[in-house]
Amino acid sequence: MASGASATIYHNPRCSKSRQALALLQDAGADVTVIEYLKTPPSRDTLAALLARGGIAPRAALRRDAPTVADDEAALDLMARDPATIERPLVETDKGVRLARPPELVREIL
Repeated sequence: MASGASATIYHNPRCSKSRQALALLQDAGADVTVIEYLKTPPSRDTLAALLARGGIAPRAALRRDAPTVADDEAALDLMARDPATIERPLVETDKGVRLARPPELVREIL
């Protein structure tokens, strides 16, 4: 990634995996926008667009301890209603979107 390239991370500072992904982005020289998604949740439409861009099924973006949902539409509804159910960290760059779990997956879009 060229120094100064932009990245957005939907981040939870209490999560070690999220902190590791943020450090990888910073070490790569990215101009990182940090969105603490528990304080500033993405809308359902934003989530749907991010996940679609990353080729990530909405149910795959739910935390393992989230309630079971019937389908991807219900998963989007749940994540929009309760952002704590979103798996973290979700990272977007010009090259795509990754659910950076493990954090090293962020390298795919650097």
